[in-house]
Amino acid sequence: MARAETPNHESLRVALGAARLRVGLAFVLILLLVLGVRLFQVQGLDLGGMAQAGLNKRLVSQPVPAIRGSILDDEGNELAHTVQRFDIVVDQTLSDVESFYRFEDETDEEPTEIPMEQGFQELSAILGQDVETLKASILGEDKFAFVARSVTPEVRNDVMDVKMPGVYADPTTLRTYPSGAVAGSILGFMSGDGRALSGIELTQEDRLRGTPGSRTFEIGGDGIRIPYATNEDVPAQDGQSVRLTIDQDLQFFAQQTIAAQVQDYNAQWGSIVVMEAESGAIKAMAQSTSPDPNNFAATDPEFRKALSVTASFEPGSTTKLITMAAALEEGIIEPTSRFEIPPSYTVDGQTFTDAFEHGTEQRTAAGIFAKSMNTGTVMIGEQLTPQQRYDWLRKFGVGEPLNVGLNGETSGILPTPDTWDPRQQYTVLFGQGLAQTALHTASIYQTIANDGVRLQPRLIDAYIDPDGTEHKVPQVEGARVVSEETVGKLHNMLETVTVEGSGATGALEEYRVGSKTGTAEAPSPQGGYDGYTLSYAGMAPMEDPKYVVVVTLQRPQGDLYYLLPGESFQKVMKHVLNSNNVPPSTGKPETYPVVY
Repeated sequence: MARAETPNHESLRVALGAARLRVGLAFVLILLLVLGVRLFQVQGLDLGGMAQAGLNKRLVSQPVPAIRGSILDDEGNELAHTVQRFDIVVDQTLSDVESFYRFEDETDEEPTEIPMEQGFQELSAILGQDVETLKASILGEDKFAFVARSVTPEVRNDVMDVKMPGVYADPTTLRTYPSGAVAGSILGFMSGDGRALSGIELTQEDRLRGTPGSRTFEIGGDGIRIPYATNEDVPAQDGQSVRLTIDQDLQFFAQQTIAAQVQDYNAQWGSIVVMEAESGAIKAMAQSTSPDPNNFAATDPEFRKALSVTASFEPGSTTKLITMAAALEEGIIEPTSRFEIPPSYTVDGQTFTDAFEHGTEQRTAAGIFAKSMNTGTVMIGEQLTPQQRYDWLRKFGVGEPLNVGLNGETSGILPTPDTWDPRQQYTVLFGQGLAQTALHTASIYQTIANDGVRLQPRLIDAYIDPDGTEHKVPQVEGARVVSEETVGKLHNMLETVTVEGSGATGALEEYRVGSKTGTAEAPSPQGGYDGYTLSYAGMAPMEDPKYVVVVTLQRPQGDLYYLLPGESFQKVMKHVLNSNNVPPSTGKPETYPVVY
């Protein structure tokens, strides 16, 4: 028979149970405390970065391209500008579904289930791609793939309205050139991936490109942007526009004019430079073959750059203007100084003849210049020391960089006197044995047109901020090369060339014109000479010259007597004077006697 428990035993059992309960409760509380601390660490302090890691997986950052600045002509017309475009891209890992949902109407309370096949059909109609091509782009395992490149904002909106899973639109830009090949060699061009490759696009890249921005936001597992979540925008800073000194209409006219003459003469190439005398501003720099920057690959690489600053050649007799200026300024001659010119002239064992046959002639210095006589030019120029000849060529910028802001510019070639051979020391007097660009020639004639003050040729007029604020490029102070007295004599000598000499083909009925022609042998890459370079340089109106025009023809075919670059000069000079409302000349030409 069991013994009944005593009250002491019962109390002990209850006490032990209570102790176990307190220990268990304490253990649970400690466990909860540990879990709470850990939860605080994870969710509050996130010492391991788990929350940030999760956020990073959800964050998407997209670049926001800056709008590239425009390139403008002197009147603000756009020669190059940028338009907003979008690349349609896809995360293929989000597109492996049978259907997706979208609201068909703003009033719908529930979204409509859309089969993927229907989505493909809709995108096919919007993008103009066949369905199988679309499927190949959208379906797969790549996190990023292109579906369509550079679509318009309207197309982008239509694509996004489809709500295809994983399909996005990345903002981008497209560079366009509204006037095609007009000034194409000056503007330059861009690569397909947006890199500047040539011309103003390249040299002014830092001004034009701007600073890209960015857009950062969160997406969910379905690839859809999470509303009201992280959203950080760094705005893009658009680039500056560059306004050129180029007159778009004049540039087009000059390009058409020189292209026609090159075709008529079957020449290798031709160029026309138009410069404003009082400012040095380049109003046109045309060439017979000009690239269309919208499709630059269609143009031979030789003609993608501006030949007026990249191609140097022996200028020939247009350089005689420098010889006459030096001789007048040094007090060696007057325009009416008399010279007896033999059929050929020999000095230091070097014999020189003229482009035409003649007996002994009595010519004034102006007459020598008008008939472009090498013999008489050497007779005058030999009175200058070799160092003086070199120094005067340098004063007019021969052999120096012009730095107008284009890639590939050349300084030309002007060897120092200590390297001249016995013949070269005389040929430099009439433009052989040295090389320069068409723009160098224009700069020489601008100096004489501008009362003897040589200005830095200007191609860039101003930079314009996106808000319209203009930053005018300051005019570099000019340098006086010859006196105004000498300039007056040279003006009349140039006008004598047009009225009674080799420049007659460039004469205008309503304006007085001063001019000089040039013919030089064109060196062959294989050695020797394989053609000629013809030039016609002039200014008008002579009572107060406003513009200088220089025409160059490289290797024209045919009889030199019938090759007349002055015809292109005449057309372009007339156009620029009329379009700028320059009043016709009222006085008669002022010339010197050419014989005595």
